[in-house]
Amino acid sequence: MAALPPYTYVTGQTPHPVSDPRGHAYGHRVEPVPPLDPAHPEESPAWREACTLFNAGYYWEAHEAWESLWHAAGRTGPVADCLKGLIKWAAAGVKVREGRAAGIKRHCQRATELLRSAIGPDGNSPIHSVNVGQTLTVLEDAVQNPPVVSGSPVAVRPILNWTLK
Repeated sequence: MAALPPYTYVTGQTPHPVSDPRGHAYGHRVEPVPPLDPAHPEESPAWREACTLFNAGYYWEAHEAWESLWHAAGRTGPVADCLKGLIKWAAAGVKVREGRAAGIKRHCQRATELLRSAIGPDGNSPIHSVNVGQTLTVLEDAVQNPPVVSGSPVAVRPILNWTLK
């Protein structure tokens, strides 16, 4: 990823990145990404991009980046469920920017369900750098007390066991 987009997409507030000619990704062709190596997600440019975007508050764009990895994972199984949980978490971030408490709660609840289903028999995430226990704590709090102001519903850093540069 060369640079962050000039804005993050928020429904009704900014041009749609892909479908609006003024969008920051209008006319860009999206190439399929290779499947994520769950033991070494940091080696995936798509994974690093999604985490960087989320950390910077680009929730719609992070959602799209994680979604490309979800498709590459075949959309089923523990790795796919973990990715889908992150996608739903990013969708909650979009709802925060929109000021929609019900949407925040709904997406955080679904993220919680998906991440719980992804936990292996050893109690760990199928994706090495995702700390499911800490993530679930943060998401469950967001379900009980959804933030309704612009900003981040929760920071992505609690789920990462490595630091993005």
